[in-house]
Order: sequence, then C-alpha cells, then structure tokens
Amino acid sequence: MISWDSWLLANELSIRLGFFFGVFLLMGAWETVKPCRPLRFPRWYRWCNNIGLVFLNSVMLRLLFPIAAVGVALTMEQEGYGLLNQIELPLLLNTVITIVVLDMLIYWQHVLFHQIPLLWALHKVHHADPDYDVTTGARFHPIEIVSSMLIKVVAIVLLGPSAVGVLIFEVMLNASAMFNHSNIQLPKAVDKIVRVFFVTPDMHRVHHSQIRQETDSNYGFALSCWDRLFSTYQAQPVKGHLGMDIGLSELSDPKLICTVKGMITLPFRR
Repeated sequence: MISWDSWLLANELSIRLGFFFGVFLLMGAWETVKPCRPLRFPRWYRWCNNIGLVFLNSVMLRLLFPIAAVGVALTMEQEGYGLLNQIELPLLLNTVITIVVLDMLIYWQHVLFHQIPLLWALHKVHHADPDYDVTTGARFHPIEIVSSMLIKVVAIVLLGPSAVGVLIFEVMLNASAMFNHSNIQLPKAVDKIVRVFFVTPDMHRVHHSQIRQETDSNYGFALSCWDRLFSTYQAQPVKGHLGMDIGLSELSDPKLICTVKGMITLPFRR
C-alpha cells in the first residue's frame, strides 16, 4: 500500500499544475470578456513572453529544487524537525498556522524586495510590465524566483509545518497572484467584502502604479490583513483605476520590458 507521504509527493506537481491552469484559464477568460482597463500592447506579444519566462522559471526550479517546498515539509515531518513538529496540534490548526505564517513571510519578503536596491533591481522586472493582467502575476526574474524558494525552504525547516498546509499555501499563493493581477474589476460591494479577507484586483493594482507612494503600498498577495496591520494599505489609486499609469515611468522600450531576453537582462542594465 502506498503511504500518504509518498502519494502526496508523487502528486504534488499535478495538484499545483491543475489549480494553476484552472485559475489561469478562468481569469484569462474573465478579463477577455469584461476587462477593467484597455491594454497598451497586443496581448499575444506580452503573453508569449511572460509565459515564456514562467516556463523558464518552472524548469529551473524543478532542476534546482527537485522535491520543492512540499517535499521539504515532508522531510521535516519524518525527521521531527521544526517548531510545529515539537507540538501536538490538530491537522486543521497546524494548516491554518502554516498558511498565516508563510503568507506573512511573503508579505515581508515583498517589502524587502522593494526597499533594498539590489533586490529591487530583480523585482522591477515584475513592475516593468506595461500592462496588468493574469500573466503579470507570474512574471518574475529567475533569480528572484530562486531567492524566494530559498527563503521559503528556510522558513519551512524552522517552522516544521504540515506538508498538507504547505501544499494548500502554494496553491493559494499561485491562485491569488493570478486572481489579484487579473485585468478585472469586482462589483464595488463585492470588492469591499472580499478585500476584508483577501487581496482583490483593485487593491493590488494600486501597487503597480507609477506613483512611488502607491508602488510602496498594498504588498500583500493572498491575505489582505498585513497591509492594514503594518500601515502599508492604500484603498484606491489617486488617478483612479482607469486613469492610473501602470509600470515604471523610466522603462518604456518594448524590447527591454516585454521580451524574455529583455526581462532577464533588465536587472543588469544601467
């Protein structure tokens, strides 16, 4: 009989990919039928390059981290390492703690990637996207992706979370990144309720404004509480969602900000 650990490790990639493509297709269809903002560049041009970068990052992560975050969590469980593995907790409580702690970690990681110049040079690849849609949520420089995974692995080793909790968090993080980067707009009444708990497209779109004060706000990816708790929350953009300028004002060359080669070399250009 196959053990639970073996089943989870064998199916972890399939589960994550299933949710990824499901959410991607849903949000892609939604923003096609009812977009919030007109796009500045042809969708096929940006999508081919953004998705190309995602594919490159995925292959690189699989080569560098064969067992990924869930595999590390399983190893910690088996060896009894990490804080939560020293405490007898119900699986549900362990999972909730895992999601909350890791999501807060992602929030602070995001803040640091804005405040430290060397890290910002990498992270600006994400912000340089001249349009804002579902593919923007997965557009990150390969070195930032590797750095983020290393930070996550260290956190998992120290925390000792359940592998189920880590898997749910990974799925939630990817799904929320695509949802809140989508070129859609929830009805105001719905947005008001949803953003009490989760980051909405309108809330995170503010973060992609060219106005630096707005860029340095709304860092959250999944749970919306961190921005309110740490005073980085801004409800709406000054120019409104249709009038605001997306991207970085100093970067406008399509070959530099929209192509895979341009995105990879961007942090190293003066």
